[in-house]
Amino acid sequence: MFRKKLSLTERLEALREATDLGEGLVSPAEHAALARVADAAAERRALSGEHTVVGFFGATGSGKTSLFNAVVGEDLGKTAARRPTTSSPLAAVWDPAGSEELLDWLQVEDRRNRTGDFAPGAGPVILLDLPDFDSVEPEHRAIATRLAGQVDVLVWVTDPEKYADSIIHDHFIRPHASHSSVTLAVLNKSDRLTAEDARRVSASLEQLLVDDGLKKVSVIRTSARDGSGIDDLRKAIAKVASAHSAQQARIEADLRTVTAPFVGRQSLKEPTATDKRRLDDHLAEAAGADRLAAATAAAYRKRLGQKTGWLLTSWLLRLRADPLKRLGLREDADETGVHRSSIPQLDASGRAVANRGVRGYAQAVSAGLPDRWASAVVDQTEQIVDSLPEDLDRAAARTKLPAQPSRAWGLFTVVQWLALVAALVGIGWYLLAAFLPGVLYPFMDEIIPDIEGWPIPTLLIVGGLLLGIVLGMFTGVFGLAIGSGVKHRTRRALRREVASISQEKVVEPLLAVRARYLEFLDAIRRAAGNAGN
Repeated sequence: MFRKKLSLTERLEALREATDLGEGLVSPAEHAALARVADAAAERRALSGEHTVVGFFGATGSGKTSLFNAVVGEDLGKTAARRPTTSSPLAAVWDPAGSEELLDWLQVEDRRNRTGDFAPGAGPVILLDLPDFDSVEPEHRAIATRLAGQVDVLVWVTDPEKYADSIIHDHFIRPHASHSSVTLAVLNKSDRLTAEDARRVSASLEQLLVDDGLKKVSVIRTSARDGSGIDDLRKAIAKVASAHSAQQARIEADLRTVTAPFVGRQSLKEPTATDKRRLDDHLAEAAGADRLAAATAAAYRKRLGQKTGWLLTSWLLRLRADPLKRLGLREDADETGVHRSSIPQLDASGRAVANRGVRGYAQAVSAGLPDRWASAVVDQTEQIVDSLPEDLDRAAARTKLPAQPSRAWGLFTVVQWLALVAALVGIGWYLLAAFLPGVLYPFMDEIIPDIEGWPIPTLLIVGGLLLGIVLGMFTGVFGLAIGSGVKHRTRRALRREVASISQEKVVEPLLAVRARYLEFLDAIRRAAGNAGN
């Protein structure tokens, strides 16, 4: 795939973005390195872009200062009574105009301006003689370490005795292994070796540099005493300076170094729909989906019985508490989210079920994340499980509960009343005939007529009572069947609310940590110079 080459400005912006995203989620040392490179690059670019800063680094006894003086062309130490040893940086400056702020940033106070040009076409150059990096004085080592991260060009000065010293390789050269394009390696005091030994030691040093990770770095053999190799070193410095790209090359090398630990990390596995469904299953169980569905179905049957049952017994149902009201639930969904149910808070078992679901999903989210990012997921998980009982209660309150029978059942209520009225008419008929027999005797045959031998009042009484009982039994059986559907719909509705709650309160916060890591990696890749077009 075609890759667009990012500008240095874009890469530094990406590094700053990665630094912000990684705060608290990468190790303090890694975050400090990211911030240091971002700050140093921004500060260096704001200062003189014309000057090339070249730092001479070496161990005690390597002849670094003598070599520095030889390259400068004068023993600058003789003119500085306050600098008997290389205890503080000394700068030799060619074309000093505009170098003051740069040297202030480098914290170099001892400055010696030079006349003329360092070399034809080299442009403004600043050479720094730095304290020995193996000094017993911690302050000296700190200065050398700091400036190794600030200068544009690094000149590593060794000698035949200490060229393989672990201090220079482990603590200085290897950490700057990606800086080959702005690194010069010098084997000083080569006059003490025979020509054959000098070639052998140079080859050995080159191999050590390759082992350190540097590429295409040749060793320049010098001697401050007889002047051999000094011109070669001056030409090498001038070549780097004349390209006027050392500053950018140094910053690019710093970017490669600081992003290297993160580039190439494996891609993450996306949490699956199965992971989300498993989470919802656990939360629905913890929220009491079955209990709520059963209560809704029971409330539906109770209300249907009250509405369509036999009027002589259905009133007894009103004496029983409504299952939903007992739980503090309403049929209508609470869209405001402020209503609380009276469902008991999750017990230990319910909490365990909910926590198991959340932690299982958190495990899927953190799969492949580095330890610190995975720990951030764990921390977020602990915050989530603390608020889960209230969230699940809110899910129950937000669920629309189909516990109210439809108005169509009102027809059965009308029929029940008609049946009761018919029975009462029959009873009243007989009472009238019984209490007023003398008055009604002449009309008895007409007052209590019959049909096929069955007195009409009897038919009204028996028919009204039987019709009421049969209708009550019918609607009761029918209510059981409908209640099963109500139970299913309620469970499904609560699961929808639980799924919404889990998405908002569990999935999104946990995925936010994962997304932040992916954004961090993307910023790191862009800082390293990689970006898709």
